[in-house]
Amino acid sequence: MSIQKRLVGSYLVVISITVLILEIFLIVSVRYYYFHNIERVLMNQAELSASFFQQYFAEEDLEKQSERLLQGFTTHSDAQVQIMDSSGRLLQDSTGLDFGSLMTPYPDVQAAIAGQPETWKGKDSGTREPVLAVSYPLKAHNITVGAVRFVSSLTGTISTINHIACLLLGVGLLVVAIVTILGLFLSGTITRSIQDLKQAADRMTEGDFRINVHKRYRDELGSLADTLNKMASRIVQSEQLKNDFISSVSHELRTPLTSIKGWVITLKASGDGNQDLLHEGLDIIESESDRLGRMVDELLDFSKLDSGRITLDLKPVQLADLLHHIGRQLGPRAARQGVSLHIQADEMLPIIQADENRLKQVLINLIDNSLKFTDAPGSITVEACTAPGHVIVSVADTGTGISEGNLANVLQKFYKGDPHATGSGLGLAISDQIVKLHKGELQIASTEGQGTKVQIRLPI
Repeated sequence: MSIQKRLVGSYLVVISITVLILEIFLIVSVRYYYFHNIERVLMNQAELSASFFQQYFAEEDLEKQSERLLQGFTTHSDAQVQIMDSSGRLLQDSTGLDFGSLMTPYPDVQAAIAGQPETWKGKDSGTREPVLAVSYPLKAHNITVGAVRFVSSLTGTISTINHIACLLLGVGLLVVAIVTILGLFLSGTITRSIQDLKQAADRMTEGDFRINVHKRYRDELGSLADTLNKMASRIVQSEQLKNDFISSVSHELRTPLTSIKGWVITLKASGDGNQDLLHEGLDIIESESDRLGRMVDELLDFSKLDSGRITLDLKPVQLADLLHHIGRQLGPRAARQGVSLHIQADEMLPIIQADENRLKQVLINLIDNSLKFTDAPGSITVEACTAPGHVIVSVADTGTGISEGNLANVLQKFYKGDPHATGSGLGLAISDQIVKLHKGELQIASTEGQGTKVQIRLPI
């Protein structure tokens, strides 16, 4: 069953039950109102009649004065009036009913003769129409000498009540119909958004991530549509980065392989006679082999990080010694490029728990990036200092810097701000993950044309 059918069905069940309860309550209230009013009017007339008798006819014989009393009692009443003696025998009847018949079978008459006013609702013995009767005792000197009875037909009242009940039922059905239409409309506003989301999800399942989900309303489903659109956009971006990465890696792998193959062919053709050419070719082959090795290592590291299989070998590390060692390792390269490499590390830096090889990998990657984008006579400064609970290592250069648009994405995997730059685009992403595994934080600040500063915060 569809969501729309369930929603409309739920609306109908709730509204139908509510309308039914209200209908029953209103019909019962109307019925009570009409019957109670008739009863109250008849009771007031009977009470006035009894009071009139007690005041003016208490000393008279009831049977002899019954005709006069009947005329007085019926003057201001449209109801049937009956007068009975203390034995329940009918003395007078405004409709001409046979005199002398016993009225004691009626419970209201029995109660009135016994001295208590009473009402009775039932069917008239002659016409079989529904009636409401009120009997009231007639007393003389606190002695019940008879009773007066007012009887009113309920046929018109019941017809009016039935008419009102039909009107209320019609209004109730109209309310249910309106609620059904509104339920269809309101549920449609929900289901249409859900259908849009489902269609978009189906197309994404088929691999189409360029679809944009239509946002109909600013509600939870609208927020879900925004989230789905953002997810699709990021997937498209990731796919593009992956494709660029594959293209870049293919190019990066092909370049050194082509160089190696070219020098191998050259060395084979030249023979062993030219030692200078041999040494130059072997140096280039070694350099390109190292380059291939670094790329393969980056791919392996990324694979381990992405699957969560990389682990750290935490040991005490003297950070100052590590930084000076890296400075001696990369110093010759910086000198060849005409770039000054400065290591500023306090010998009193605290010993930290870290994976020395992984930390060295991160620092070499950061300095290598600085060397790539810093021209002579630039400078690179590696500085380490302490902060409350942390050691801060920063690598600052005076290179080309990073544009504001690229700065937000440089830590993403496969991302390369410069499509023509060498490398896999994984170095910073891997470095960031390694720092996070050390429970640290890597931050990058840069101004285009002025340089870049990368800061690593590691816990002590």
